[in-house]
Amino acid sequence: MNINIKKCTLADLHKLQEISYETFYETFKDQNSPENMQAYLERAFNSEQLEKELSHRSSQFFFVYLDGEVAGYLKINTDDAQSEEMGNESLEIERIYIGSNFQKHGLGKQLFNKAIEIAKELDKKKVWLGVWEKNKNAIAFYKKMGFVQTGAHSFFMGDEEQTDFIMTKTL
Repeated sequence: MNINIKKCTLADLHKLQEISYETFYETFKDQNSPENMQAYLERAFNSEQLEKELSHRSSQFFFVYLDGEVAGYLKINTDDAQSEEMGNESLEIERIYIGSNFQKHGLGKQLFNKAIEIAKELDKKKVWLGVWEKNKNAIAFYKKMGFVQTGAHSFFMGDEEQTDFIMTKTL
């Protein structure tokens, strides 16, 4: 089993769009209406939006490869790219997604460790993320990794307002 992590560039835009659609849809299709799912996918992962995110100086994307195939990705934000005002001492893990046929190989943990490594390199004091209150597996994973719930915020899936728990880990 050969695992590699590679930083994404604008040249990776179409592959990033493909893996973003695929993994988000796989993860949340059963808990959301097809209409709200489609609305979110089109808004969050259209080419212009992803190009803007890839080009932002305070955001970084990474692919994780398993035996040469893109298996998932990580998006982290610092400073003004964070989706909530958390200050300059924080790093946000905005997305960690692994394709369903690549799960249970420790790839999520590899991406998580990459985010922590970067946070330490940047001398951040906290790492935080938002996770849907109904995503019990992810919540359990983050608790196991040392995160605690420190708040909540709204997340809109199409026209449906949902609640994300804000979880934080102090470094």
